[in-house]
This record gives sequence, structure tokens and C-alpha cells, in this order.
Amino acid sequence: MPLAEIQRWEGAVCYQIYPRSFADSNDDGIGDLPGITAHLDHLEWLGIDAIWLSPTFPSPNADWGYDVADYLGVHPDLGTADDLDVVIKEARVRGIRILLDLVPNHTSIEHPWFTDSRSSRTAAHRDWYVWADPLPDGSPPNNWVSSFMGRAWTLDEPTGQMYLTNFLPEQADLNWWNDEVRDEFDTILRFWFDRGVAGFRIDVAHMIVKDRELRDNPPATDADPLLARLRGQVSLYNSNRPEVHEVHRRWRRIADSYDPPRLLVGETFVDRVDEVVPFYGVGDELGLAFNIPFLQAPFDAPTLRSLVEITESLLPEGCTPCWTGSNHDVSRLRTRWAAGSEAATRCALLMLLTLRGTAFLYYGDELGMPDTDVPHDRLVDPVSIAFAPVHNRDVARTPMPWTGAPGAGFTSPGIEPWLPFGDIEGCNVADQRDDPASTLHLVRDLIGLRRELTDLSVGTYAAVASEGGVWAWRRGQDTIVAVNLSDVDASLDDVRGTVRIATDRARDGDPVGGSLRLGPWEGVVVTS
Repeated sequence: MPLAEIQRWEGAVCYQIYPRSFADSNDDGIGDLPGITAHLDHLEWLGIDAIWLSPTFPSPNADWGYDVADYLGVHPDLGTADDLDVVIKEARVRGIRILLDLVPNHTSIEHPWFTDSRSSRTAAHRDWYVWADPLPDGSPPNNWVSSFMGRAWTLDEPTGQMYLTNFLPEQADLNWWNDEVRDEFDTILRFWFDRGVAGFRIDVAHMIVKDRELRDNPPATDADPLLARLRGQVSLYNSNRPEVHEVHRRWRRIADSYDPPRLLVGETFVDRVDEVVPFYGVGDELGLAFNIPFLQAPFDAPTLRSLVEITESLLPEGCTPCWTGSNHDVSRLRTRWAAGSEAATRCALLMLLTLRGTAFLYYGDELGMPDTDVPHDRLVDPVSIAFAPVHNRDVARTPMPWTGAPGAGFTSPGIEPWLPFGDIEGCNVADQRDDPASTLHLVRDLIGLRRELTDLSVGTYAAVASEGGVWAWRRGQDTIVAVNLSDVDASLDDVRGTVRIATDRARDGDPVGGSLRLGPWEGVVVTS
């Protein structure tokens, strides 16, 4: 189904690109925008509806683009504004839309707004950021802990105050109680919408507005989620404040004023599904909100089934679930969910592409690409440097393997990439393109079937009774999906029809006459 016909993007398949790691067009070892343009045919062949580009804005790269120094420009490592225009234009020719990554919670301390803000207590942009006096003993104004651990305040000695840094000290939190900040971001949204961008993925969309009184967070208890216990506190006042919904409603009005309406996708990093759902409002806030509890769940049938069913039961009518198994902040689904197993990886991809809603693939997911072993001396991400191997984001940000030859088709032979290659001979686009039984062809065929069958593109979700490691659901009237997420054979009764696609491609076209057999780590789509 063409994207233009998809109501609120339901049924769309989106694809996240980490630009520095997709394709290097100028042999500096860094992926760039012309490299993306050069590979749009791959995404058209795959059947992708939209591309989310991780940050393309100018940045000193303290947090690799998530510390923005200019919201209206393009990072010179990645190319020029003209190069981005070409990506947007050439993608549109192929029926693909472009989403940019908006980072509204904070800016780089090198952003001109912050440079002015810290120049004096009376600076024009002083109130654009969250400033406060330290306590009399010199300690921070409150007990808030950074998302990257450590205190969430940084002292600016010349002015004697502290500024809020909920991530790195190089990332200063904006003050969303300031109307000038809100007006400025209205302008930023319109600038990019007018330029042809189809929407934004909004970084930490849940966290933009902070408690106006800067109250202390309560201490964590044994009953709280692991992350709260690690920080020693519940992020009650520096995250997920009720006032954030005003901002999203305001942006939705801007997005809906365009024809076609623009899409707002939120990184809603909360602990429970019932905390994700409010970001849809009543269909008047975010168009999509990432279901982080699902992304972080263990890969077992009872847990995933429960999370999907809770999501389906709570979402307001007309709103669309949003599913993904990998992104730039977590281990890849083949490593994290599938423990390296190709069969389990194929089950995960079949699941993602047959649930109701919008699916997001991360570059390399279509290959079943695993995490790459990155030696400590090659780490570049500050979080990875500080917390590896417990938490390592660089392992999922390494270059796309286009071929198994030197340079991997990512860059020229002999050029050192910004992060090391993985096993390019064992996992690359060219070899899988030549193999009809490959994971790449499975993903392409699933996307094709999703477009062909109304059941899979916009049909309802209904659970089908199953036991043990089997999870089964009905889409629309005539389609049943089943995955066996276990090491033992299983079966599902009262299923009749034809296997349209299976993780074991030898089963495609098989008739099903009542009992559906499923081998270990096997998934099928059956139509009646």
C-alpha cells in the first residue's frame, strides 16, 4: 500500500540510518549524505516507506550529534544542506519519505544560544536554559541524577550558577517554561517541514519539560525498575512531567497544518506501556511513540504477547502502535534478543513486520546483522567508554557491510572507518541479495506481503490461544501469524489455509489443514 494511502502511517515500514555508518562517499572513513543517496535503490528494493536519519545537524560530537550546535544546518562531516535536499528529493522519487532527528531537550554548550546564556546572568538567552544557584555548601540545587549517571548539574564559575545537564556536561538542558524557546522550536519545525521533511523523530520526547520548582526526586525502592535503582532515585521531577503534553499538542497542530500532515515520532523512554500511551493524547499529540518496554523486554512469547496485548487494549481508537527491535542506543536484535541465532533473528523480524502498526528497522537489521566487537581503544561513544562492557552503544553503530570485499563497499579499500567493521564476509548485502533464502530476502518478502495483504497493513490484532513458547495472533479476517520462540517442537490447532511466508522458506506455499506444526524458533504467516 503506497505511503500516501496509509492513514496516520499505519502499516508503514520505516528504516533508521545512522549516517556516519551507512556509506562513505569521499573516503574519509565517515558515512555521509551522498553515501545515503547512492544507496536509496537498496531501500526502494527492500520496500521501505520512510527513513529516519539520526542527527544530521552541526555538532561538536560530544554525544555524536545529540549535542546540537545549529538546528538549521548540516554537519560538515555529513555533507551540505544541498546534499540533504538531494536525499529528500531522490528518496521522494522512490516513494520514500525522510524523517530528521530533533533534539529539543538540550543543546550543545557550543550552541550560540548557550554561549550567550552563560555570558552573564542578564544575557538575552539566560532564561532559555535551566540555571539555578548552588546550595550554600556549594552542592547542586537538587538531587537529580543524569541519565548518564552522576549529578545532573554543572557549575559555571564566571556567573556562579549551575546549569542543568541531564545527559553530558556538554549538553545543556533548555528551559521549556520559556515562551521564546517554544516559539523558536515552532520556527525550526516549520523550516524543515517547508524544506520537504516528512516529520521528526523526537529525542527524549518524554523529558523536555522539568519541574518548575526543581524539587528533589524521591529515593528508589526495591519495587522500582532497575534503572531507578541504579540511579538511586525515581525520575519524578526531571522526566515525564504532565506539562510535556502541552508541547506535543502544540507541535501536532503545526504538523497537521501541512498537506500531507507531517509525522511526529517520540522516543518515549518510560518503564511501562501505560506510560507510553498518554503520548498519543486522544490522537492529538505524537503520531507514533516508541514502545520502549517492548524493545527492552526479554525475547520470550509470554512477555512479548502480554506487552502487545496491553498496548492494544490501552491505545486510543485510531492511534497506531510503533514497534522496533534495534536502534543506535541498544544492542542489535540479533545479539540482544536472538543470542546470535539466525533462526531466532528471523522470528524477531517476522514478528516486527506482522504486528499491527508501524515497524522501524535499524540499518543492518534486514541482514540479521549482529553487534560488532569494538576494542576498547576504538570506542568513541562517551557512554560506551564509561560503561563498557556493561553498556556499549558503539557495538551497534558500526559500518554497514555492503560487500564482503575490503572496505565492505562502505568506503574504499585501505581506508580506516570511524568504527571497525564486523564480519563482513559472513554478513553483507551483496551475498544475501544473491541468496533467495537469505534473511535479506525474507525481510523484503515480508514487507512485500505486508503491502499486498490489507490484513497485514491495516488489519486488527487479535490474540490466538496458544501455549508454551508459541505466540499466535490474527490480523484482520483471514491471516494468522505464529512464532515458536522455544527450543522444542510445537503445534497450533484449528488453523487452515496456506503458508504465505515462513522463516524456513521451504515451507512457503504449504497447505495447513487443521494443525499448524512449528519447529523450534520457527515462524509462519498463514492466510485462509
